[in-house]
Amino acid sequence: MQNVKKVSIGGGQGFWGDSPDAAIHMVRHGNLNYMACDYLAELTLSIMQRQRMKNPAAGYARDFISLMKEIGKEAYEKKIGVITNAGGMNITGAVDALRAVAEEQGMHGYKIGYVTGDDLLDQIPQMIADGCEFKNMDDVGDFNEIKDKLVNANVYFGREPIMDCIAGGADTVITGRAADSAMFLAPLAYEFGWKDEDLDDLARGIMAGHLLECGGQGSGGNFQYDWRSVPDMDQLGFPIAELTEDSFHITKAPDCGGLISEQSCKEQFLYEVHDPANYITPDVTVDISHATLTQDGDNRVRVGGIKGKAKPDQLKLCLGYHAGYKVVTYLSFAWPDAYEKAQYAADILMKKMKRKGMQYEDLRIDYVGLNALHLDVAEVDDDLIRRMNEVVLRIAIRTKEKKDAQLIIPEISPLQLNGPPGASFFGGRSHVTDVIGLWPTLIPRDAVKLESHILEVK
Repeated sequence: MQNVKKVSIGGGQGFWGDSPDAAIHMVRHGNLNYMACDYLAELTLSIMQRQRMKNPAAGYARDFISLMKEIGKEAYEKKIGVITNAGGMNITGAVDALRAVAEEQGMHGYKIGYVTGDDLLDQIPQMIADGCEFKNMDDVGDFNEIKDKLVNANVYFGREPIMDCIAGGADTVITGRAADSAMFLAPLAYEFGWKDEDLDDLARGIMAGHLLECGGQGSGGNFQYDWRSVPDMDQLGFPIAELTEDSFHITKAPDCGGLISEQSCKEQFLYEVHDPANYITPDVTVDISHATLTQDGDNRVRVGGIKGKAKPDQLKLCLGYHAGYKVVTYLSFAWPDAYEKAQYAADILMKKMKRKGMQYEDLRIDYVGLNALHLDVAEVDDDLIRRMNEVVLRIAIRTKEKKDAQLIIPEISPLQLNGPPGASFFGGRSHVTDVIGLWPTLIPRDAVKLESHILEVK
């Protein structure tokens, strides 16, 4: 009987700052071929760029290096390929840090692949000269108003340069803004030899990545349907995809917590998918409008019915720009009349700011514990207000000028004695911070020149 080739790939991280426990567990117990770790979100690169501007050695996810100190050698010895976008805004810095780990642990012959070319910040002036308009995908704002305030410009790219690194023998591949799901598709497409015309297979690979890219959210974490049914969430295992040419399953490593069920997978399946018939990625447009998810054993779900369409002609470019300054501050108030006291304190602050001439772009006044999350749709009645033990006043202000944001800071703590009774100031004085705005746009594919590299540890 001919053996059927199966590729097993795990989702090791869901975001920058995620717990490393599940990644460590799946390397040690998950019987993996690959593990991909996602560290980037829409504004993460802007944060990393600010870090690098202060310190040229920063700008990547140091969490990944800490993880690799723990499991890098074991993954290497087990031939588990590791793929990550932890390179952020300093890919070569991340490569150098990983090389130091490999050298220290005697991983001779270890190959680090990395992809450069997603950072287009220096190319923006020429692209403008060439006629690129950088229209906002949300059809808001004027690019001319932010073009001189840009902090970063990174394009979402697909599987090809990652596959080139794998083909070059890379044990670990580090990228910048690779599309989350592309990091999972790349090893699958490489192992099975999928080509551009294999649209349904590429779509399966993308959805395997989509089910894994958010880490624990794909295995019972943040599970709205029935979070109480998730066992041992204190040792939550992250999902693993197992694919053959004809099958696609989601499971998890043994001896860990979490839940792989039809419903838990469905929640992640639809996460951030605006149009199920046209889920656009750099590699393929995915149609999951007739997909099926079926329980196929304990903590095992079979996925089918995924179709693929042609990839888009353009790639998404995320521009981060300086959008002013902000300050966020809190005051808590206790029963009785907690909500009324908080409202009165907010009124005091706003009157003071008006007298001092504060100019602001945005203002939010929230009452945490009452309507901060649900806003105007929160169910608030007089009886609830009377019974509230406590409420936290949160005020957030965004300004063009730093001096305007600073005006409110010295006015908060005095309200403990100079305002309605029962106020409590906590967390120390607030600080003014920069605001990074997000400008999503589309650019032609041929404007992007990506390069794949291999570094071998001697």
